[in-house]
Amino acid sequence: MYYDRRKRIVIKDKYRLFLMALPFLVLTFLFSYLPLHGWVYAFYNYRPGIPLRQNEFVGFYWFKSIVSNPTQTAEVLRVLRNTFAMSTLGLLTSVLPVIFAVFLSEIRVDWLRKSVQVLTTLPNFISWVLVYSFAFALFSTNTGFVNRILIQLGVIDRGINFLASNKHVWLTMILWSTWKSLGWNAIMYLAAITSIDPELYEAARVDGAGRFSMIWHITVPGIMPTYFVLLLLQIANFINNGMEQYYVFQNAINKDYIEVLDLYVYNIGMIGTSFSFATAVSALKSLVSVFLLMFANGLSKLVRGETII
Repeated sequence: MYYDRRKRIVIKDKYRLFLMALPFLVLTFLFSYLPLHGWVYAFYNYRPGIPLRQNEFVGFYWFKSIVSNPTQTAEVLRVLRNTFAMSTLGLLTSVLPVIFAVFLSEIRVDWLRKSVQVLTTLPNFISWVLVYSFAFALFSTNTGFVNRILIQLGVIDRGINFLASNKHVWLTMILWSTWKSLGWNAIMYLAAITSIDPELYEAARVDGAGRFSMIWHITVPGIMPTYFVLLLLQIANFINNGMEQYYVFQNAINKDYIEVLDLYVYNIGMIGTSFSFATAVSALKSLVSVFLLMFANGLSKLVRGETII
């Protein structure tokens, strides 16, 4: 920073870029790092309504109880099983937006392609509460559309309570998630497809390549870097399933299979009022997420020769 002859303050480019990024750095600190101060509750036997300094300091007691208390260990292993199952299914279905984007880009009729894209993107903006309302209208026992059709066809005598069942919970959750996010997740792959040089397609067409041949040899290699980066980010968030979807779909019957780690932390903290134990589990989850991010970053360096952070 210096003064020029006309008494104006001139800021060098590197400082100007830093000042432009400063508001975002402040927001990141306020909403991402400052809340980490709450981890201190994991070292106390905290009781709501009592100032923290008046609560008993217990050190790593709640961290140790995760493995020393058989009941809590069994509960944590149960929710980890559900978390790993949901995340693994998410990784396996991560290729669906790629396939959808490829076939969507092959639709030559503009209005049809745009209509399909809009209709498949809109569910992303619907809250999980409305999604559950839609599911209830379809699968409720007495008034659900599916049960009424099955009864009228004579397939069943009385309605089946699909939503209050512990069978196929993992599969139904991933189906609802895929339905909600398929069009939205395909947007990045569509952008990657549009960035492919059109001359490659022209050259392939001159050489006699068909549409499937051009998809396989030009389109798919063109979007693989984008897919790989998003896949690595998904691996880094392997144990971060979120809780909104599972919170609205959970009930007493399917709770053992639908309760993932984020929902478990909410239930034991806000409903079970075991704030200290919930904070300890949440802190460990964050540390594992950082480890997974470093693992994904190293994997990217090993496979692609580039890092993602």
